[in-house]
Amino acid sequence: MTRRVVQIASIVEGHGEVSALPKLLYRLAADFPTVDLRTPKPPWRRPRGSLIAANGIEREVESNSWVGSEGGILVVLDADDDCPAELAPMLLNRARSARPDLPVSVVLAKAEYEAWFLASAQSLAGRFGFQPDMKAPDDPEAIRDAKGWLSRHRTGGHPYKETVDQATLTSAFDITGARERSRSFDKLCRELEKLLIPPPDPR
Repeated sequence: MTRRVVQIASIVEGHGEVSALPKLLYRLAADFPTVDLRTPKPPWRRPRGSLIAANGIEREVESNSWVGSEGGILVVLDADDDCPAELAPMLLNRARSARPDLPVSVVLAKAEYEAWFLASAQSLAGRFGFQPDMKAPDDPEAIRDAKGWLSRHRTGGHPYKETVDQATLTSAFDITGARERSRSFDKLCRELEKLLIPPPDPR
């Protein structure tokens, strides 16, 4: 079976996502056997403020246009106190106006990347220093300090550290459970699918 090579360039805001996001993308891409995902360059890290500022995301999208026609750009940011349904479309429109010829997706984790771990907390229970009875909160995306939540559910007083733990947990958390309990994570999965398997040309 011939597999179509797709290159994805990523733009992130946090240090942990530089190593964690590619692991997540490869896990998700495994569900698409006709696609050979490539991430030849690590995610491009830029402060959230500079991306949201005037000409910020436009400049970064243009600098990552090396992916070519068989690929796209994925921007992943924490929503923090912003509404993802409002900020993400605005950033997407700006990014697409800068490179209308290139597939671009913008996903805002509500309220932060670590909320996706909370959404499938049972899959991490008893592992990586977490309490054996750890369960996902009723509304993981409503918790403002997901990193603190993870620290409080660890044994031995070892706090969660983004640069140490994020990539490890990304390789282990249950994707299905996260999609069921986190709308923003489900959004990421759907947006990646659009980049990997573009819709048919209507012409």
